[in-house]
Amino acid sequence: MALTREVAGALSHAELVDLVVRQSELIDQLQAVIAEQRTLIAQLEARIRELEQQLEQRDRNDPSQRMPGLKPAATPRRRKSGPRKRRAHGFSRRECATPTEQVVHAAAVCPRCATPLSGGTERWRKEVLELPAAPVRIIQHVYVERRCPRCGQSVVPPPASPAELGVLSGRQRLGLGLLAYVALLRAELRLPVQLIQWALQALHGLELSAGAIVGALQRVAAVGQTTAAEIRATIRASPRVYADETGLREEGTNGYLWSFSTEQERYFVRGPRTKAMVDEVLGPEFAGVLVSDFYAAYDHYDGPHQRCWAHLLRDIHDLTDKHPTDAALQTWATEVHGVYERACRAQLGPALQRPVAQRQCEADLLGLCQPYLDAEVASVPQAVLCRRIQKYLPELFTFVADPALSSTNNAAERSVRPVVCQRKISGGTRSPEGTRTFCTLATLFGTWRARGLDPLVACRSLLTQAAASV
Repeated sequence: MALTREVAGALSHAELVDLVVRQSELIDQLQAVIAEQRTLIAQLEARIRELEQQLEQRDRNDPSQRMPGLKPAATPRRRKSGPRKRRAHGFSRRECATPTEQVVHAAAVCPRCATPLSGGTERWRKEVLELPAAPVRIIQHVYVERRCPRCGQSVVPPPASPAELGVLSGRQRLGLGLLAYVALLRAELRLPVQLIQWALQALHGLELSAGAIVGALQRVAAVGQTTAAEIRATIRASPRVYADETGLREEGTNGYLWSFSTEQERYFVRGPRTKAMVDEVLGPEFAGVLVSDFYAAYDHYDGPHQRCWAHLLRDIHDLTDKHPTDAALQTWATEVHGVYERACRAQLGPALQRPVAQRQCEADLLGLCQPYLDAEVASVPQAVLCRRIQKYLPELFTFVADPALSSTNNAAERSVRPVVCQRKISGGTRSPEGTRTFCTLATLFGTWRARGLDPLVACRSLLTQAAASV
């Protein structure tokens, strides 16, 4: 700060020297603070650039980090130069089956001279596909009393059986086809009850209350209880079972929907997320391979087990994305991938070599994790995954010895996906009865779908058999 002449004149020489020294010290302190701030700003700028690069890389590789419903921009396709390669056979649209009706367009008279025309040659056709209106059929069964003219006895036919009426019982008025159709709309097309009401009214002119639709679904589920029990018994006898669980609320209370599936069966049940559910479904007689993720509820199973490699590799991928500059982590992840790829190749090898390859893969993977088992997570990010691998090592390469066994739990994930979509559309259930209906219909329709059956035909057949047994 500059001193005015009046102030300088009022101060002695010693005071002026002291003031200049203090000002110099203050300037030095401010310059040191400025240097510190510049260093900190440079560090923060470098950190911002690093985080922006990580965020850009994560958003590019992880679709879940994008805005919901937003897909990545499609890469424009380049048209190859030169003539298009000829296909082995054509893919033109085929005509449908034999036409159900035909409309002939022909001129009746000549437009020039009005001479009547007849005969002619077909020049071209136009095919139009249309759905006919399908109003509900209301079948009224009338019982007529007749009197014998000889003996005078009155004769009334006995009540028709449920199978003859096409219902589940004599007190029901919803036909078997309608019950199967409503169950299909609910379990396969995943429509809420209100939309089922609208579809029946708009497409078929049928008015049903929400209670009638819920009751119809419960009756189909009650008929299917025996079939669902048979599906569970088939799963228990299977050589391999894929298990998974997802959330399902009942009366606003959180719970879990368990899925146990094979190549051709699906079984669903709701319960707590405990090991008791595994024992309840599989039972003590199950001796096959249980394929699951790393959830602890599956740990107590004493039989052969295969843990999901997709879950493990996904966790490794997320960890490497979180620490892109950790060279040791990147090398470790690459080597773990290499062990898994060798195991996949060994699964396709000769039967006598597969057990040896399985033990070798276990030893190689444990060797990669051994240096990090006792390390701190703060300094070694892969320490937690290494300890998980050590814990489940005997259950990671079971698939090597069995060519029919998958190394992942993707089969269970795929079996759960339809019911997860239905849960997202309609939410959970409102009562234990609603939960039983939900699980039974999911079991039946999921199994029919896995077996390649027409679910509407299969459901109608199930109801027909039940009506015939009444």
